[in-house]
Amino acid sequence: MDFTKGEVIYLDKPYGMSSFGALARVRYLITQRLGGTKVKTGHAGTLDPLATGVLILCTGRKTKEIERMQLQDKEYVATLQLGATTASFDREHTVDATYPTAHISRGLVEESLARFVGEIEQVPPEYSACKVDGRRAYSLMRKGRTVELKAKTLRIDEIELLDYDHGRRTMAIRVVCSKGTYIRALARDIGRALGSGAFLTSLRRTRVGNVRVEDCLTLDAFPEWLAAQDIADNSPKGEQDI
Repeated sequence: MDFTKGEVIYLDKPYGMSSFGALARVRYLITQRLGGTKVKTGHAGTLDPLATGVLILCTGRKTKEIERMQLQDKEYVATLQLGATTASFDREHTVDATYPTAHISRGLVEESLARFVGEIEQVPPEYSACKVDGRRAYSLMRKGRTVELKAKTLRIDEIELLDYDHGRRTMAIRVVCSKGTYIRALARDIGRALGSGAFLTSLRRTRVGNVRVEDCLTLDAFPEWLAAQDIADNSPKGEQDI
């Protein structure tokens, strides 16, 4: 392998770690394997810390392909809690409001999900990396600032109801969507469409383009995999990371 000419690594990002944190760990291990030589690295598509699944990492000249890779469609499996909301639309924050759920049925859920298939307008979460006047929205929110984000046009190709539990007020869905889709925001909007509230309790990215999570290395397995590779060490010293 030649990490300077460029390699693409498929990683199954673990729960509780940021995408940059996962990248930094892989970059450190590669640097150690190359005897301290730094190699340019980047990732194609951020996953929230509480999400798991496919994270594509690129090294060297392959980082030039990141923008193209980010345009590929993505597949997620998500579980939602109905009848409540949080500020971040996931479990990063505690419940801030509750809503009625007695009127919700499997039929209403399926009918509501169908409305989201196709081209839709979605307002990103306030707790997101979207920029407002050059600053990250989540940073402003954490400082108590009010954030107003504009709706973005995106595409939902498929939404499949995998499970619905009326007693527990939970549901699981599979979503195939375009770049820029926030599944947390989709959960928020599904809750509203149901005349209630909803937030994510788990999220797993199962596919990016043709890369499935079954094709990915876990972060725990990466050191052993890396040690087994035949690696060319011809990287110029001091190359910068991105």
